[in-house]
Amino acid sequence: MPRRLIELPLLRRLKPGLYVHDEEALNAEPEIGLLDQDITPVDAFFIRNNGALPEIANPEAWTLTLDGEVERSCVWTLDALRTSFETVTETAVLECAGNGRSQFSPPTDGLPWRLGAVGCARWTGVRLTDLLAHAGVKPGAVYTAHHSPDRAIKDETKPALSRGLPIGKALGEEVLVAFAMNGEPLPRLHGGPLRVVAPGYPGSAWQKWLERIEIRSVEHDGEKMRGTDYRLPRRPFKPGEPLDPGQFEVITDMPVKALITAPVAGFEVAAGSEIEIRGFAWSGAIPVAGVQVSCDGGANWREVVLGPSEGAFAWRRFAIRFEPAVPGPVTIIARAYDEHGNVQPLDMPWNPRGYCNNQAQQVKGTAR
Repeated sequence: MPRRLIELPLLRRLKPGLYVHDEEALNAEPEIGLLDQDITPVDAFFIRNNGALPEIANPEAWTLTLDGEVERSCVWTLDALRTSFETVTETAVLECAGNGRSQFSPPTDGLPWRLGAVGCARWTGVRLTDLLAHAGVKPGAVYTAHHSPDRAIKDETKPALSRGLPIGKALGEEVLVAFAMNGEPLPRLHGGPLRVVAPGYPGSAWQKWLERIEIRSVEHDGEKMRGTDYRLPRRPFKPGEPLDPGQFEVITDMPVKALITAPVAGFEVAAGSEIEIRGFAWSGAIPVAGVQVSCDGGANWREVVLGPSEGAFAWRRFAIRFEPAVPGPVTIIARAYDEHGNVQPLDMPWNPRGYCNNQAQQVKGTAR
């Protein structure tokens, strides 16, 4: 029996509200309404896999190895990580680079995510920079390489995913080796017992089931680090145009974005009655600065005050009330902008892998 079918009952039990994509690997996302909380509950958090989930008989027996371009190789148990280094919590958005891919036309390669491959959680663990300081990073270190036991579905001799981080990012205070999510031990479905937390970077960089960090003197070239995987083109490509991997760069930042979590598509409201429009805005390396909302399909815009932030990489609430004056169709649009003036586009340029789609979301309904 395919591993995906074995795991489906577990997913259905733990995450009953998720839509499961028809893929060989187990991938699922929530309906947008389930994301209407400041901290996304684990049972509403999306699941992304490139291969088969590894079996983990005893999480407490797990070890993490750090080696490569370091002065001393190290191996830690979970307990040693907890007791030897400061435990910290970082609230951060985790978003798949392919979130919103289904909106591209013509279709692109890759999983056709809707808009639910995103969530904001409290991640607890130890700082990767503290581990690197303990091991002693050599001057020639350029990149981390992350290794996990999950295997490719079609060839179990190959890893499903092995990505890494530029050493500068790895040394950032925000990057964690996490063992807890929302105050509970990190679930196996989310990479437990250990995963990388790399705020601002796409979810592919947040390696799950982390068992080894190798420090390399070159950019990592592991599985899904080559070719056009998790890379954006330096120039526009037309549909059907041959792809030159040399024209692509690794995604190291997620664009500014807003998500309307209420009302949901197909809503109805009585003309002359108020309805609350609410959602979240976030960004990658450049902090989100604000959100504008249109209730007439983009003809007019209203500035919305953002709620407080739980951290530099957490999403921020926005809410505004709207009263349709007359019956008819209603189109709500939210667009966020960051502190450098980057604004979500109303129409997203096509790219061949469908990554980093931050086209402004439209929610259509009716005033009766």
